[in-house]
Amino acid sequence: MSEVAVDHAQLVPHPIPVEPVARILLYAMRRMAIGGLDDAHAANVLLGQFGLSYRRPLIILRALMLEVSSTSQRSISIAPCCCRRMTADEALLLGSVESATGRPDLACRLMAELTATLDCLAPVSAAQALGQAFEDMGRKVVL
Repeated sequence: MSEVAVDHAQLVPHPIPVEPVARILLYAMRRMAIGGLDDAHAANVLLGQFGLSYRRPLIILRALMLEVSSTSQRSISIAPCCCRRMTADEALLLGSVESATGRPDLACRLMAELTATLDCLAPVSAAQALGQAFEDMGRKVVL
């Protein structure tokens, strides 16, 4: 059996966000991607971040994850929750949420690259709603 050298820098090329809000969003996205939309850990981390107002961002995050997965024409790479780096796909997803409220054109380009389709209005709309929900609660997503 031959061993294949794996370049981990290509698998997870980006560092995780320094800002705690983006880091929590990344964790919740990873939990939902791995454990499903009803993952209790994702709900719990948003409860810890937003208190009793956690339901709005939780429901919108679920909608975003559902829209991205149903729209995408390719497999999206997600790192394990314990990983201290991000995949390129995770960086694109977080970048689209970060830019969706202020720069929807950039969010659309990032989402099109992530999903490998130009028909990405629904996931960009969900990213915009999620970014707005975070901003409304005083926790802007900044990478």
